[in-house]
Amino acid sequence: MREIVHLQAGQCGNQIGAKFWEVISDEHGIDPTGSYHGDSHLQLERINVYYNEASGGKYVPRAILVDLEPGTMDSVRSGPFGQIFRPDNFVFGQSGAGNNWAKGHYTEGAELVDSVMDVVRKEAESCDCLQGFQLTHSLGERTWMIKQLILCHRYTGEGMDEMEFTEAESNMNDLVSEYQQYQDATAEEEGEFEEEGDEEFA
Repeated sequence: MREIVHLQAGQCGNQIGAKFWEVISDEHGIDPTGSYHGDSHLQLERINVYYNEASGGKYVPRAILVDLEPGTMDSVRSGPFGQIFRPDNFVFGQSGAGNNWAKGHYTEGAELVDSVMDVVRKEAESCDCLQGFQLTHSLGERTWMIKQLILCHRYTGEGMDEMEFTEAESNMNDLVSEYQQYQDATAEEEGEFEEEGDEEFA
C-alpha cells in the first residue's frame, strides 16, 4: 500500500488537520474510537493510505501533531476525534512563540525539531511503501515548523509526493471589498445590457 504520513503544525495546521481527520474518518466509516462501523467494503479498500491498523481492529491515523504550546494539543484531544490519535505522536513545547518569529525559529522551535523528526522517522520507517508527506499549516512567516522541517523534502526527493492543505491569510475586509467590487461590476454590466435592450425595442 502507498502510505501517506500526515503532519499538522501550529494552531492553524492543527485546526485544519483535526477537521481533515473528522471528514476522512467519516468517509472510511471510522468512529471516534478508531473502530470501523461503515456499510461498504469499499471504505476499507484504501484505508491503509492514512491509517495504521492496531490491535483489536482499531484504526489509528498516521498523523503527527506539533505545536510550541500544549493548548492546541489539548484542544485537539478534547475534540470529536481527539482520542483516535497515537499519544506518542503529540509533540509540543511548553510555551508558544507568541507571534515572535525569532523565538519560534531559533529557540523553542529549534529545540522541538529533533523530537518531531524522531516521530516522523518512526512513522516513515513503519510504512511498507511511503508515498509522501501531507502537511497542514498556516502560510504565515512565523510558521517555524515548515522552515525547520526541510528534511521532509529529502524524502520527497526520492520519488514521493508532497501535498499541502493551506489556508491563505487574508484580511476579511479585503475579501468583502473584492466581493462588493465584483457585485457592483456585475450590476453595472446588467444595467448596460438592459438599457441596450430597451433601446432596441423603442
